Amino acid sequence: MGDYSNLKISELYDLTKTIAADLFEGKVYPWEVLPEIGSFIKKLGATLPEDEYEKRGEDIWVSKQATVYPTAYINGPAIICAGAEVRHCAFIRGNAIVGANSVVGNSTELKNVVLFDNVQVPHYNYVGDAILGYKSHMGAGSITSNVKSDKKLVVLKYENEDGQREYVETGLKKFGAMIGDNVEVGCGSVLNPGTIIGRNTNIYPLSSVRGYVKPNSIYKKQGEVVGKFHE
Repeated sequence: MGDYSNLKISELYDLTKTIAADLFEGKVYPWEVLPEIGSFIKKLGATLPEDEYEKRGEDIWVSKQATVYPTAYINGPAIICAGAEVRHCAFIRGNAIVGANSVVGNSTELKNVVLFDNVQVPHYNYVGDAILGYKSHMGAGSITSNVKSDKKLVVLKYENEDGQREYVETGLKKFGAMIGDNVEVGCGSVLNPGTIIGRNTNIYPLSSVRGYVKPNSIYKKQGEVVGKFHE
């Protein structure tokens, strides 16, 4: 694999804002952790202090300072951190880390994901095979699509600094989205398999996004992405 600097973990995420920092150790690109989330949760969960976390069933650890609504369903392995809210009819299918002060909302489904601290997926979201950075937010009905329609391995489309299109082999059949810190995804958007969104970027509602979106951008539609202007 070439040196795709903008796609590196260090360019997308602040690892001080997640309980899962060690998951990324020794990795360069964030999608490399996707096959290891489940085993990491089991290992980390066994070390969590019993005075802070309650073990619920097999391989499920819930902070005593988290709020889990009685209608929510959690399948392990899973860790729900302090201050998190897992709301009415949320469906956590397994291999999920819900960061501190995060919100998993009404009818939202999680599968094989890491939510950093202060992430919000509050209304009718599907988030699968994805990493969501600190303070990222997915608007109502926005989803990560994690499998290609032809069921082939996901190839990331990346435009290099010279404006040339490159194709990055991920080796993964299931790859949703890598969403950087402080990203806002508009309502009703679809993040297609292999999407990577740089830090501090806004995605317009009802967007269909694929490939790499630069940091500090406003994504209006495919082919129309503008930089944010700072005073």
